[in-house]
Amino acid sequence: MITATAPLATYRLQFNRDFTFADAANIIDYLHRLGVGHIYASPYLKARPGSAHGYDIVDHEALNPEIGDQAHYAALIAALRRHGMGQILDVVPNHMAVGGSDNAWWQDVLEHGESSCHAGYFDIDWRPADPTLRSRVLLPFLGDYYGKVIERGELDPLFEETSGTLCIVYYGHRFPLDPRSYPAALSGALALLDDSAAKALGDVLAAFAALPARGPAAASERRRRHSDAEAAKRRLAALCAESPAILAALQRTLARLRGEPGRPSSFDALHELLEAQAWRLAFWQVATDQINYRRFFDINELAGLRTECREVFDDTHRLVARLLRENAVDGLRIDHPDGLADPRGYFERLQELAGRPLYVVAEKILAGWEHLSPEWPIAGTTGYDFAGTLNGLFVWPDSERRMNRLYRRFTGLGTNFDELLYERKKHIIRGILSAELSVLGNLLYRIAQDDRHTRDFTRHGLLDAITETVACFPVYRTYVTPQDVSAEDRRYVEWAIAQAARRSPNTRADLYAWLHDTLLLEPAPRMSAEARIERNEFTRRFQQYTAPVMAKGMEDTSLYIHNRLASLNDVGFDPRVWSVSTAAFHHQNRQRLAAWPDAMICTATHDSKRGEDTRARIDVISEIPEAWQRHLSRWARINRARKLLIDGKPAPSRNDEYLLYQTLFGTWPLTPPADLEELRLRIERYLIKAAREAKLHTSWITPGGEYEEALRHFTAALLHDPERNPFLADFIPFVTAHIAHGLLNGLSQTLLRLTAPGVPDTYQGCELWCCSLVDPDNRRPVDYDSRRRLLDGIEARIARAGRAACARELLGSLEDGRVKLYITWFTLQARQTYPELYRRGDYEALDATGPRADHVCAFARTLQDRSAVTVAARWFARLALEHAGPPVGRAHWEDTWLRMPGAGRWRDAYTGHRCETETRDGQSVLPLARVFDALPLALLLPD
Repeated sequence: MITATAPLATYRLQFNRDFTFADAANIIDYLHRLGVGHIYASPYLKARPGSAHGYDIVDHEALNPEIGDQAHYAALIAALRRHGMGQILDVVPNHMAVGGSDNAWWQDVLEHGESSCHAGYFDIDWRPADPTLRSRVLLPFLGDYYGKVIERGELDPLFEETSGTLCIVYYGHRFPLDPRSYPAALSGALALLDDSAAKALGDVLAAFAALPARGPAAASERRRRHSDAEAAKRRLAALCAESPAILAALQRTLARLRGEPGRPSSFDALHELLEAQAWRLAFWQVATDQINYRRFFDINELAGLRTECREVFDDTHRLVARLLRENAVDGLRIDHPDGLADPRGYFERLQELAGRPLYVVAEKILAGWEHLSPEWPIAGTTGYDFAGTLNGLFVWPDSERRMNRLYRRFTGLGTNFDELLYERKKHIIRGILSAELSVLGNLLYRIAQDDRHTRDFTRHGLLDAITETVACFPVYRTYVTPQDVSAEDRRYVEWAIAQAARRSPNTRADLYAWLHDTLLLEPAPRMSAEARIERNEFTRRFQQYTAPVMAKGMEDTSLYIHNRLASLNDVGFDPRVWSVSTAAFHHQNRQRLAAWPDAMICTATHDSKRGEDTRARIDVISEIPEAWQRHLSRWARINRARKLLIDGKPAPSRNDEYLLYQTLFGTWPLTPPADLEELRLRIERYLIKAAREAKLHTSWITPGGEYEEALRHFTAALLHDPERNPFLADFIPFVTAHIAHGLLNGLSQTLLRLTAPGVPDTYQGCELWCCSLVDPDNRRPVDYDSRRRLLDGIEARIARAGRAACARELLGSLEDGRVKLYITWFTLQARQTYPELYRRGDYEALDATGPRADHVCAFARTLQDRSAVTVAARWFARLALEHAGPPVGRAHWEDTWLRMPGAGRWRDAYTGHRCETETRDGQSVLPLARVFDALPLALLLPD
């Protein structure tokens, strides 16, 4: 943990060409008025054109021109400073975008191969098992098989006149040729020229031919090759500018090189030229088996960086360092640190870079049994763990068995998530990430050959052992280095090896024992120096591999299959945990305050699979299992005829149908829509993405087809003609009866997020209701003008009638979202008023007694003699079973009392109501009927 000045509260902004620096500058006054201390900016370094998120960076030393120039950026920083606000920046150190033609470093690698000055910047295996890729990099960017693409004439040789560069263009991609191969491509032009021109061109081509061959070389040799190549290209460009005849001859030569569709032999010369390059073009689906550069998960266009190298770190953080020095940026959020070779070393370099204690949070997903390393010099994680625990508070624990039975009967699927995750991870390993597995297997096989005791381990046996161990790995990754093996990492490796060995009874135990020692870098006195280096590399690569396997197997596959309650399926959540008790919630908060008091906490991010209020509404289903089962059976009967038949089976599947009903329940518009078309499109896009992620009936590799058409057809049938649709006639009254319960859940989770230990983040737009779905749905534009007007109206209403009347009015019009804005505003103002209390105040869980005690979560934050008490209600659908109407006052809360941290008078920040504690059984208490007089939540401050 690092001691640095932490933000008090942040607000996440998603920058892209539709939301720029200028747009952000225009809302800083509104965010300041709301009580936000820091904006939390998505990446805004130069990304690929049209990037919607900024994680596909192509230049770390420039701002994204689509977001704004230096003047626009300066205006944003000035606006922040005028309001005493700061900025947290999202940084992407693990990968860069390499598709297209925008990444100069990658283009240099393609041009010069291992001789490139940037060859060591990317994590490329230049010595793969495939002999066709030795000293080459596979480029899986073609839309069809290479032979078909080249013979259709889609690979276009192009001469760039201004730079003298030869390249191959394929739609939006640019692949520069090795300058040493220019003579092979252009020598045919000599016969088209007179003697003088031919001699001039021949001299230039001789300079290209004289370049050193590609291969590993010292830095000075790399620079010389690059310098000589650039000089030769300048000569060629100048020659073509001076002589139209030479330019025309080159163009005619390239025209012949392009080949003629229908005459396969006409492409032989082009194929031979391409075979001489430092890269090999391939069908994009080939990547799963042969790709030899580390990717971000399975995205071919994002290549892994070797940020552990000092030069790479410096070059990728030069602009960030300047922004830190200029105090334009106050802290950093680090994207996907589990992809880095040495996260701890990276964080230490960041602190050195800043030259002062720097606020840093890591986008790290922790298993429920895992702890963030106290050795990392950061403030904590970005809060996925908090979001999962908080969501669990609103799931009714007593319904788990019934919901399990219902899910099994409706879908025919089991509820053993452990087995599902294990199988899906193996599917990922053997499928979209099999190329990375091959790299690990080949490397481990070479290590085994170094010792006569292990040389009989076969490549096949080693691949199986790696596969089983990764599939059984209990966390995203370990962090073993030659210098350090923590007890926790040792425990995870030992557990994974034991589970893998149990599942592999036909594999010799000594193979798994040796793999165990390899992963933990145990002493191996007989090992050669070369094998020791390779063993370190294997352990590094293994650790970088388990993380994407877990992410793809868990987040992007299993969470789209195991749909018993969809609100439990989100990034960093554990769907095996049905519900979370208040005791567990308090325990996690106390732990965070003790170990990571400045960690970020959140309820929605750009990666969320559902908006925070979508989840809060789906949670309500857990409270009404009987009603849910009745309506579910009715909907299935009504909609049975609306399915299509694929190979004799109804589509979509019962599991996807179950997900659809939950999704509609969670996203149904708060006000009756005049037209269901927008909702239909949103649901359709979501279902297709969910089905592709599940990889059971369609996938990203083989998208489309009959199944996706069945999803479209079914969705359209369900959301068509609401006046005569029997499904909607039953569904709309049902969901309408429970919308308020979900919204009240949303209010309570907002209060708890904004007052629990940590730095609360509000995702853009979530000060009003956010019933969004997975991206890009959750990145839709935010209407800040309407939010400003709503806040103006709330202030005016308070001025006229006071807080209590305003609160009651807002509760009576839940659907318009003003009450959530009201709660967000007043709670953030309280944090601004008592900053140290919320930063470092002690945490005390407060118990309730009485008939509604289980419906309350409460705690006190105390610093010296000042306390602030958070009180939030939950399980509103269960409350409504006994009493109708808003869940306030004595009718709902009867004789339920809340224990207070001390005697005295208290004032509710939301209503202004004052109350004085009473004494019961020697304790200071307040009646919840009085605390929840106007709202079913309260923020009690000393009066």
